[in-house]
Amino acid sequence: MPTKKKAVKAAKPKTAKVTRPKAKKAVKAQAVKSTKPKAAKALKPKAKKAPQPATTNTAQVLSSEVVFEGPLFRVLRDHLIEPGGREGVRDIIRHNGSVVILAVDKSKNKHNPWIVMERQYRHAAGRFLWELPAGKLEADENALAGAKRELEEETGYKAKKWKPLVEYYASPGFLGESMKVFLAEGLVAGEAHPEEDENIELRLVKLSEVVKLIEKGAILDGKTLTSVLLYARKLASKK
Repeated sequence: MPTKKKAVKAAKPKTAKVTRPKAKKAVKAQAVKSTKPKAAKALKPKAKKAPQPATTNTAQVLSSEVVFEGPLFRVLRDHLIEPGGREGVRDIIRHNGSVVILAVDKSKNKHNPWIVMERQYRHAAGRFLWELPAGKLEADENALAGAKRELEEETGYKAKKWKPLVEYYASPGFLGESMKVFLAEGLVAGEAHPEEDENIELRLVKLSEVVKLIEKGAILDGKTLTSVLLYARKLASKK
């Protein structure tokens, strides 16, 4: 008899376990410290030597021609070699020089004295200007003698005490006029003798008021700016 075959049970497929991916820990971003730029150190200016007084080195004049001559000045055309070796041609106004008088009355207030001021029309500026008394020196005239003469002629004042204040050149690029400023104190009033072409208005103004006028731009005359501001500074340093 044929043998019966045993029925083979079908093997049930095993369900495969699904492997879940492991959750990775999030990587924390590390905070990057911002680097502050280093502040640059301010460079300290190196101390320099004080400017030396003006020297009197002169140019070598190869030729000089008078191109204009009037009662107050003359104009020269100079062909020259400057001290640095540069050769050139310069048109220069030659002048005997001038004196400026800062006439001061300290009788009532030593720290804020009265200043003798003039007002006159200046055609070159096209306007009236407030100025200190001043004038042109005669040929070979002593500067102090010229200052005394100009003060008395224009204002009538004489002064008991005189002192040099400063000397400067107003426009040395083309003008050879030296301006010598004198301080005049101990004023004695008198009678003025101005020249025929001079129409001068006189006034005594306190130093503090003159400085205020300068700060406001009401005084435009260079000799007055230079002299008054220098005097005011010297006076303040003595307080």
